[in-house]
Amino acid sequence: MRIISLNAWGGAMFDELARWLDTCDADVLCLQEVTRTPTASGWTRFDDAERSLPQRADLLGDVRALLPRHHDLFAVSDSGPVQDREGREHRQDFGLATFVADELPVVGLRSAFVHGAYAEHDGEWPSDGRPRAALAVRVFDRAARRFLTVVNLHGLRDAGGKADTPARRAQAERLAELVTSVREDGDLAVVCGDFNVLPGSETFRILAGAGLTDLVGAADTRTSRYPKPVRHASYLLVSDPAAVKHFEIMTAPEVSDHRALLLDLHG
Repeated sequence: MRIISLNAWGGAMFDELARWLDTCDADVLCLQEVTRTPTASGWTRFDDAERSLPQRADLLGDVRALLPRHHDLFAVSDSGPVQDREGREHRQDFGLATFVADELPVVGLRSAFVHGAYAEHDGEWPSDGRPRAALAVRVFDRAARRFLTVVNLHGLRDAGGKADTPARRAQAERLAELVTSVREDGDLAVVCGDFNVLPGSETFRILAGAGLTDLVGAADTRTSRYPKPVRHASYLLVSDPAAVKHFEIMTAPEVSDHRALLLDLHG
């Protein structure tokens, strides 16, 4: 089984992303920064106090169309205004999506906020402190004859940086609680996503208490599209490192300002 995690950057590099999705061969694809705008398609523009970014209006639908043999699960963290190319304003949902291959039965599903609660932003999007959700899915891998719990996370962004804070500690505790509430005895667990923390974060100590081991460490998980010097963001943890056949932080192709994390499991 192959699991891939990627912060999709709202689809800002959609042409490259679309070509890669056609070949990545993921059984479970965990995407962060996924958009859905019911009243628009094509391109929109997202603005907050720090950034102005091109985004796909409906990245969820775009990816769904490219992966017809997968079904999608979408958890919205917050919503706010975006503008289309004609300057018209639309309301966009923002969150996490997990795409699961049709042949994998989904036997458990839960989403939970690990920071804050769902918010509707009526004016400008806040630049940090936004609510964050995690999305957990439990599937049965028929080939390996085992259950697998996969948790997709987009961690709290803080304008002050990626250092530990009380809010990030609480986020890690809520994430660990979600993992243990969905995972059943004997499940192989995978937790992945854009954590927005540094390699030495207490997040990993808390998740180790839930039986999870980080595979990324201090590796660079950013692409050339990211200009800042701190190159740590995305992580992938497993409950049984012996189950890992191959793990890769993909340097090519570049489809976002984040590198994709690719995990192949034995069996």
